Amino acid sequence: MARFTLPRDLYHGTGALEALKTFKGERAILCVGGGSMKRHGFLDKAVSYLKEAGMVVELFEGIEADPSVETVMRGAEVMMKFNPDWIIAMGGGSPIDAAKAMWIKYEYPNITFEEMCKVFGIPALRNKARFCAISSTSGTATEVTAFSIITDYSKGIKYPIADFEITPDVAIVDPALAETMPKKLVAHTGMDAMTHSVEAYVSTAHCDFTDPLALHSIKMIQSDLVKSYNGDMACRDSMHNAQCLAGMAFSNALLGIVHSMAHKTGAAFADYGAHIIHGAANAIYLPKVIAFNAKNETAAMRYAKIADFMGLGGETVAEKVKLLIAYLRKMNDDLNIPQCIKAYGSDSYPCENGFVPEEVFLKRLHDIAVNAIGDACTGSNPRQPSVEEMEKLLKCCFDDTEVDF
Repeated sequence: MARFTLPRDLYHGTGALEALKTFKGERAILCVGGGSMKRHGFLDKAVSYLKEAGMVVELFEGIEADPSVETVMRGAEVMMKFNPDWIIAMGGGSPIDAAKAMWIKYEYPNITFEEMCKVFGIPALRNKARFCAISSTSGTATEVTAFSIITDYSKGIKYPIADFEITPDVAIVDPALAETMPKKLVAHTGMDAMTHSVEAYVSTAHCDFTDPLALHSIKMIQSDLVKSYNGDMACRDSMHNAQCLAGMAFSNALLGIVHSMAHKTGAAFADYGAHIIHGAANAIYLPKVIAFNAKNETAAMRYAKIADFMGLGGETVAEKVKLLIAYLRKMNDDLNIPQCIKAYGSDSYPCENGFVPEEVFLKRLHDIAVNAIGDACTGSNPRQPSVEEMEKLLKCCFDDTEVDF
């Protein structure tokens, strides 16, 4: 038996933020990130709408990009003191992911972070609060998913929390919030969304309910992402819907080793001054993983169907897979995303010598590969790699060399 789970309500379109006026409750905690929602006036609007609904509102501000275990625990302590019956998370993937994890700790104060990370092992929530997610970026789609990514900086590892219990009760997808995204964020979140769709379509857990969502979002991203990056606000609005559709697909079909690799490399070199930003990591790894997975006949056929749906041409399955890889690499170029880790600068832009020294990468390669194999996303990948194959694949992603194994 399979399961397909989405938020109970999804409010979308310009002005959807006003849905907060209709919420029923006494106390709402509003979790936000670094300040963009405040600068653009959306935080004040959200607080005003919640107060209009008759609620007392507490703010938890300053959630960092790639939220830490410590931030989660600190936020949960605030929730325990305030006792909200609504948790509202507003912003990009980071504040929403952090608030999801806070929610678990709020409802179960004795649960450990390690217990939270047990895949589909979270106890029943909604005993104390319901959850609303309001997305301001067009990529993670965490407003509709059963996932949260939290970083343990002591280990340099990003851990996915995966359970349908943390699927939000309400999602608000208002394109006005996404129009504030800086250009680089448009690129990275957009390729994150593309990766979600492609991985969901070839996942071993895909089904008739997820396939249409994945394919349609791919087509929308193909049409709108580069234009959105170049300032077309109509396409920016469309991308906000596309990434949400991609999220609906992967939350139920699951993902694959592109995400496993991105989770385990993202913070692995933080001591050298930067992270490999999640969406950029996905963009770099996706073409290599397609080449690796396409050695599996079933996966190759599904990649070929994606290429057909995108109208890329090709006569044979192998030709179609190559055209899909070439198209994705061209998108990276158009979005100013490097093609490999070796060329990944500390500012995330392509450069001759990236911030990760090769000797450091090679020294940490085995441990990264082992951690990637153990990631929650690996199990639904269409081809299961060995540790040795994962090492070779990561090396190809570092050097931008051909995947021939």
